[in-house]
Amino acid sequence: MKQYVVDAFADRVFEGNPAAVCLPEAWPSEEQMMAITRENNLSETAFVVREGEELRIRWFTPGGEIDLCGHATLASAYVYFRFVDPAAERVTFQSFSGPLTVTREGSLLAMDFPAYKLSPTEVTEEMTAVLGLRPREAWLGRDLLCVLDRPEDVTDLKPDLGKALDLPGLLLHATAPGTGETDCVSRTFAPKLCVDEDPVCGSGHCHIAPYWAERLGKPELRAYQASRRGGELFCRVSGQRVSLAGNAVLYSESIIRVPDDLL
Repeated sequence: MKQYVVDAFADRVFEGNPAAVCLPEAWPSEEQMMAITRENNLSETAFVVREGEELRIRWFTPGGEIDLCGHATLASAYVYFRFVDPAAERVTFQSFSGPLTVTREGSLLAMDFPAYKLSPTEVTEEMTAVLGLRPREAWLGRDLLCVLDRPEDVTDLKPDLGKALDLPGLLLHATAPGTGETDCVSRTFAPKLCVDEDPVCGSGHCHIAPYWAERLGKPELRAYQASRRGGELFCRVSGQRVSLAGNAVLYSESIIRVPDDLL
């Protein structure tokens, strides 16, 4: 099975968010996909299989399968454009979240994703205990979005991830207004998926971008994920859809040669 590791939302290797992209000829079992994912030990491993005229994508974290992953979709599109169909200008993946289209936009790859519907939720003492400071707002979609006052509140976070297991939502996002050319900054934590911090989270920006587009009154945003690796996303919100654009770079390509009886 061919596998690539791509740094998504990055201009060079060792930045952005690394994802493994596997291209099996047919679907492995879920046990096999989880074994490969845990062996990779990245926040996500994507599996892309051709089904007739369509491509289907599935995403796995070390803690299990998820319904949407931005950076691994960007990485999969990069692999498709570079190794499968270099002449293509767009690719559509069928997924649990519906069809996801990625297009070339100059030097960037732009993904068309569904926006998560956000509902206000009470700021609790449990949230404060996890983050070490009290959010000014909290919103719930698939994930929990906590809004902080200053960029440095986000960058300086040292959350108690053990306590985060008891918070609502699948992932935990902390965000604040940006500075300079950046409209917002954020960090993403996913202890429920056995990932302490997701370096750059595409699906998280399906929460973050709609929030800031509404607050700032602008549909186009420049977002920065302030993890140790760091990553930049160019976001455009249109109704119930979010376009997330960024760069990607190839880190490695390999062949997985594990016998079936060992999985």
